[in-house]
Formats: sequence, C-alpha cells, structure tokens
Amino acid sequence: MQSVRLIEQWPVDNVAMAVVAADGSVPLSHGDLRREFPLASVTKLLTAYSALIAIEEGVFELDTPAGPPGSTVRDLLSHTSGLAFSQHKVVAEPGNRRLYSSSGYEQLADALTERSGIEFAQYQQEALLTSLGMAATRLEGSPGSGAVSSVDDLVRFAAELHRPTLIDKDTLAMATTVVSPGRNGVLPGFGHQKPNDWGLGFEIRDHKSPHWTGANSSPATFGHFGQAGTFLWVDPVARLACIALTDRDFGPWAVDAWPEFTDAVLADLAEPR
Repeated sequence: MQSVRLIEQWPVDNVAMAVVAADGSVPLSHGDLRREFPLASVTKLLTAYSALIAIEEGVFELDTPAGPPGSTVRDLLSHTSGLAFSQHKVVAEPGNRRLYSSSGYEQLADALTERSGIEFAQYQQEALLTSLGMAATRLEGSPGSGAVSSVDDLVRFAAELHRPTLIDKDTLAMATTVVSPGRNGVLPGFGHQKPNDWGLGFEIRDHKSPHWTGANSSPATFGHFGQAGTFLWVDPVARLACIALTDRDFGPWAVDAWPEFTDAVLADLAEPR
C-alpha cells in the first residue's frame, strides 16, 4: 500500500503505526506496536477524556470555575483560559483567544484532583487506562505532555473514540464539536489559524491550512499531535483512525510527511463517501 511505502521513507529510526476502523479492527499496521514511546501533547487527549469521564461522574461540570480567575473547566479543555503555553501565568482574558496551553491541562488535572479527592494520575489509571486495558500507558510527568504509551494501547483508545463505552456518545460528540467558535490562535508548528478551532481537548481540523492531517481529511477530523513526533487522528466521515508514534521530534520532516501519509491512508482504506 502507498501509505506503508511512505512511512518506510520517514527519516526516523523507529516508527509504529496502526489504522483503526470503526468496528475496532486494524486493517493496516507497521512497526513494533508494543514499543513504548513518549506521547508529548498526545497526552492531552488522555487527560481530556479523563476529564469527560469525571464530568459524567459528577466530579465537576464544564462551567465549574477552574484555572485562573474567570476561567472554567470548559476553557481549560478548549485552550481559552488565557494561560500561557508552559507557564502558569495569565496572558489574556479567559474566553477571548485560543492560546494553546499545556499549563492549562496541568491546572485541569489539579481541579480534578481537588474535586474528586483522588490524585489525577490514579483517577486516570482507574477510570480510563485500566478500563480500556491500556496496560503499557502511564503518566510520567505533566498531564499536558508526560504520558508514555504504545500503538497497541492507543488502538484501544482509538476504538473508544469510534464507539465510546466509558462516556455517552453525546458527550463525545460535544467534545469533538467546536467550542467558542471563531477564536483565532496559533496551531503549534503550523502558524496562525483563523479560526483555530478546538473542541474539548480535541483539535478539530475544519478548514485549517496548513495542517498536520491530509488535504483530503474531512473537516470533522479530530485528534492531536505531539512534539515527540506522534499523532492520533480520527476521521468520522472516513470511519478511520490513525496512530503514529516515532522517536524523532516533530519538525519540518513531519510537516511534509504527515499530510501526504494521511491522504495515502485515506486513499488506501477509506470507505466510499
């Protein structure tokens, strides 16, 4: 398949990849699916999903105050809290701009800990990782960037994103719909986007250009990529998800390689629309 030929040309020492169909099957894979890789910001998907579980369990609500004054759980999830990227300082009024913030996810985890009385890593382990059988996944640092996982584990998570079992399907639909439409901002590595659409933890492709997914990815595609050279996307129109983990940091190589690869995956496997 063209997608496999392309991934074999990536300038990395190690890469593992899998495509997950809507029924949870894996029609295509490459590399050592059990190898563990740092996820970097793909961690945010796991943190966000843990927060969605907590919302359904009544730990807090989207409108619960969290983070800096005037910010809510919703703002922290959708990067509108006004917090800086990595520093715990406010650089904008909550709700006004899409400021991508790892520190916001740390404050989100702190809010979950405070409200539940359970340390975030333990809550995530019990509510998400153990529930899905993600035995190789662990949080070793920041809830915004510190998880380690394998493609095998993320296949389980991608299947959950196709057909949720831990949260209601309407909750996932809300999380993968644009929150605070029209907010502009920078998509790290791809420059200023107008608008820079985001859901509740999930970056939404919409009509962004340039973008790390493909030119033929549907506007409804959602997911995240990480500076460790990792990504996970779900295209609900194509009914496919794709995970790729590498040992080379994100850079110009990924800007060039990932969109072409994604379009090849869609050409190889997507159902006719």
